[in-house]
This record gives sequence, C-alpha cells and structure tokens, in this order.
Amino acid sequence: MRLTFTTLFCFGLLVSFAQTGTLKESLKVKSTILGKEVSYCVYLPAGYDATNRRYPVLYLLHGYTDNETGWVQFGEAPYIADKAIAAGEATPMIIIMPDAGVSWYINSYDGKVKYEDFFVKELIPHVDATYRSRPTKEFRAVAGLSMGGHGSFLMATRHPDLFVACAPLSGAFWTEESVTKTPDDVWARIFADLYGKDLKGADRFTPHLRSYSGLEIVKDGNADELKKVKYYIDCGDDDFLIEGNMALHLEMKNKGIPHEFRVRDGAHDWTYWRTALPDVLKFVSQSFHR
Repeated sequence: MRLTFTTLFCFGLLVSFAQTGTLKESLKVKSTILGKEVSYCVYLPAGYDATNRRYPVLYLLHGYTDNETGWVQFGEAPYIADKAIAAGEATPMIIIMPDAGVSWYINSYDGKVKYEDFFVKELIPHVDATYRSRPTKEFRAVAGLSMGGHGSFLMATRHPDLFVACAPLSGAFWTEESVTKTPDDVWARIFADLYGKDLKGADRFTPHLRSYSGLEIVKDGNADELKKVKYYIDCGDDDFLIEGNMALHLEMKNKGIPHEFRVRDGAHDWTYWRTALPDVLKFVSQSFHR
C-alpha cells in the first residue's frame, strides 16, 4: 500500500509539472511607429508546443514606472495562470505583457509618442503572426493595473471591435476635479509630456485629455459601441484611486453599460493585484467561451 501511495504522489508531481506553461521574457518587436524595439514577455500555456491548437490572447498591462517584467516578477502571472488553468478555472490562453514605459498607453498630444497606434497597428498583428492565437475580437482581452488599468480600459473602449473583455485593476481614472487640482510639479513630472506643458487648472482638460479619459469616454461615448465589450473593474477600498473607480462605475451604471464592479479590502499594491488576477483570468475565460 505504501508503494501505491508513493506512486500516486509521484504521478501527481509529474502531472503538476506537465501543466506548467512556458515563459519567454523580454522578447523584441520592432516598431516603425515608435522608431525603436519594444520589449514584451509572453506566457504560453502548457501543451502549446505539443499541438497545433490556437489560443485566445490576454494582453496584461503593467503600471507606472514598471516594465514588461512587472507582472512576471512581482505579479507571479505565470504561476497564477498555471494554477488557474490546471484547476479548470481558466481556459488555456496566451498572455502578452508588453513594455509601455510611462506612455500611459496613449498617443501624446504632440504626436511624438504614439503608443496606442503601436499597440493596435503593430503589437497585435505581430502577436497574431508570431503565435498560434485566435486572431479575432471574440478571443482577445485586455487587462492591467493602475496605469495599465487605465490603458486597458482605453484600448477596449476606443477599439471595441478588437476586444471581447476588459479588466482594469486599480485603474487610474481621473475626475475633472482631480485633474484640475493636480499639483503643478506632479503635472510637470507625470502628465505634461502626454497632455500638454504649462497647463494649469481647468486648462488641462483639453480635448486631447478628454479623449483619453475613461470617465469622459463613457459619458460622451455611444452606449451601443461600449456594450460590445464585457467589463470587470476592481479596486481596493484603501486605494488612493478608489474615487475615480467609483465615479467610473456610476457613469457606466447611468449609461446602462453592463459591468462587474468589485471593491475588496486592500490598497494599491502587488498583494492586491496578485489576489485579483485569478478572478480576471476566470472572467476573461468566460468571455472567450462560445
């Protein structure tokens, strides 16, 4: 009997090992739009190299001052994905984690940095040409944390024909009041290169900024277009961004846009985002299902 238990234990270890996906870090994609190479990490689910199967894709976006390795090193995304897939709580999927610097995933007001254009016109086509993805909206989702939460929501709402699901975590959603009251030194350091230099108070709320404001996109956007995407919004109750997330929730509710909204115990940190990722994987998996 002891031999039987030992055999079963070893078999369980082998099964667990066999369910481990493959991670490739800091690969490069050449961008003509940005005039440089952009790094990204890719998670390929277990069995990817053993079959000709095609997989849905999740684009997982990092936060401010981080890079393509953030979700790998601090978010433990590959481990969490392996565990969720093995448990049957998430479908096997490709996860792409691109570097965005401090671009906020947008095109800057002066056209010097066009990260949104790169993402839509170069990164997605590169992924679909390089990996065995299912290259249609029905099998493509985007999620992210903080700056990446902001970016994921923008990508989905500005390009609703590209994504079936969107899951911003602790998204950087700013109200008009918070934009106008941002201290000048913070504006100069973080936002001036994106939206305009030497802007103060209400002058900061330019048409360009409005076009990249999650709240304004919902407020001014076509509800039928916005409803083409399924949304999962999650922010901690102690997060400094909770006000903007609650305002977004109310705007979407008033506009009649279906979405999941979660406020859990936690702050703006990796502990919160690691615990959020399993539910994100489950949510996008359900969105991928026919």
